[in-house]
Amino acid sequence: MTDTPARLLNLLSLLQTPREWPGSELATRLGVTPRTIRRDIDRLRDLGYPVEASRGSVGGYRLVAGTAMPPLLLDDEEAVAIAVGLRAGAGHAIEGVDEASVRALAKLEQVLPSRLRHRVSSLQNATVLLTRGDGATIDPRTLTAIASAVTARERLRFGYRARDGAASKRQAEPYRLVSTGSRWYLVAYDLDREDWRTFRVDRVSDPLATGSRFTPRELPAGNGDAAEFLARSMARTQPELHIDVTFEASAAAVTARLPAEFGAPEPRGEQRCRLRTTSQSSLEWVALRLALVDCAFVAHGPPELVEHLGVLGARLSRAASPRATGGTCTGTHE
Repeated sequence: MTDTPARLLNLLSLLQTPREWPGSELATRLGVTPRTIRRDIDRLRDLGYPVEASRGSVGGYRLVAGTAMPPLLLDDEEAVAIAVGLRAGAGHAIEGVDEASVRALAKLEQVLPSRLRHRVSSLQNATVLLTRGDGATIDPRTLTAIASAVTARERLRFGYRARDGAASKRQAEPYRLVSTGSRWYLVAYDLDREDWRTFRVDRVSDPLATGSRFTPRELPAGNGDAAEFLARSMARTQPELHIDVTFEASAAAVTARLPAEFGAPEPRGEQRCRLRTTSQSSLEWVALRLALVDCAFVAHGPPELVEHLGVLGARLSRAASPRATGGTCTGTHE
């Protein structure tokens, strides 16, 4: 193999297998001399790949962990597996999956061959995930399009559906994506309104990078970063709920099932406790989180929460009742 770049890529691919390779075996695999292998190992080290050599009559090489993350080579199966995993996590805003995973997905999908991109889409379309929180799902392509525009500092056009259902077209300078654990938000400078805005990504449609570059603006004074700006923005727009609920379970058991932002309930006996707290999360999300505690409870307030729990309970009861036609739906879990 006389093509040095191609040989280096093949050598790197072999070394990424978690084993030690004797120099003679590498030379045989690549059709070169052991001396060429030694020179190629030195080239990889110069590029930042931490290749370790073992001493002895045979000698061997293996790739070890270094101080920085060098580029990796993935085979088809590995690339598909990583892309599907990143898509699943990004699309459901799982806690702990933040903007870094979306950037990784954007980079990976940019270089995936069409045959692998088709396999990723097929696997994604055939898979249903169990979600948490309010179940707000996002098309991963929307996230990757936004993340790419943020990274490239390109202006973005997209459709947006407001809280009241009103649709509009927006043009913005995307600043950062922020994950709250239950939803994704875009912090951006709205060019038409000439002001900073936060957008729920599950309400964004058809994002398109315009190709027009921009120099990022500074966030308004008093906001340290995009996450703080989002928190302040939500505090201004989201009405505060004064929650008052009695649970038929121990305070310790309820605390373990509630989000940390709710705080700890007050014990009212071994198997009863009362939670008085405030939240600026949505009414729907609060109701679902209370239901997920998985014990009997009574909501004393606020009135809108009590009303929503009644509507939610009736909806779930109808879902669990046999259909009027008498039909049933059965399934087998394997």
